[in-house]
Amino acid sequence: MTTPKRTIIYVSDGTGITAETLGHGLLAQFDGTEFRPMRFPFLDSEEKVRDCLARINELSRIEGVRPIVILTQTNQEFSAILHQADAFFIDLFEAFIAPLEQELGSQYNRAVGRSHGHANPEYNSRIAAMNFALAHDDGVSDTDLKSADIILVGVSRSGKTPTSLYLSLQFSLKAANYPLIPEDFERGDLPSRLHPYRSKLFGLTIAPEQLHRIRSDRRPNSKYASLENCRYEVAAAERMMRREGIKWFDTTSRSIEELSVQLMQELNLEN
Repeated sequence: MTTPKRTIIYVSDGTGITAETLGHGLLAQFDGTEFRPMRFPFLDSEEKVRDCLARINELSRIEGVRPIVILTQTNQEFSAILHQADAFFIDLFEAFIAPLEQELGSQYNRAVGRSHGHANPEYNSRIAAMNFALAHDDGVSDTDLKSADIILVGVSRSGKTPTSLYLSLQFSLKAANYPLIPEDFERGDLPSRLHPYRSKLFGLTIAPEQLHRIRSDRRPNSKYASLENCRYEVAAAERMMRREGIKWFDTTSRSIEELSVQLMQELNLEN
């Protein structure tokens, strides 16, 4: 049986991050359809809007089924033009702003990118956290580790980097991550630079079979990717984390979103 496919188009006069974040959450509830994403950000002129309209209609004609458009557009005239497209629209402003205007008794300010603006302290905090995560990815630097909110440890390709970046982007956490490598297992001890920060350490583990598949995509037919080596590293990492009293989470079947929320709960930061 062929899996049905639908094109999802994220359209915005800003970055489109808001539309895409909510869209991912909505579409994750539907397992039986394969979604193909497209993005049209920064539609801030009529020329760009009409070009987008033509592209959407062309896709609808070629694919024989109308695409799903998830839209954030503050300009009402541009929004009206886009709604002429042969598509199914989820207009986030239409769905949420109008009821809020009625409830609050005031109109929204129609400012493009307001939620991500540089005057927004939360935005600045997220950018600082993202920069920290990138600077402390995969043990590249141990500078200022004392400022980390959380330090993730685990074997290579167990999900440390995407989880760190998600924690920084979504929750403004300064997340560092550090790989556990065969030399650590042979020595039987955590990397020395991590010792002062045990209270911030959380581990990630993964099924060896899944790790084997992930590593084989990166370095096929290597010792690094072999199932035997994956089994050895995962078992050794779990023994080390158990001995060091580090709580760990299995990333095999957890989404990054679910894992991040669980980590936030462990840190008592879910609010």
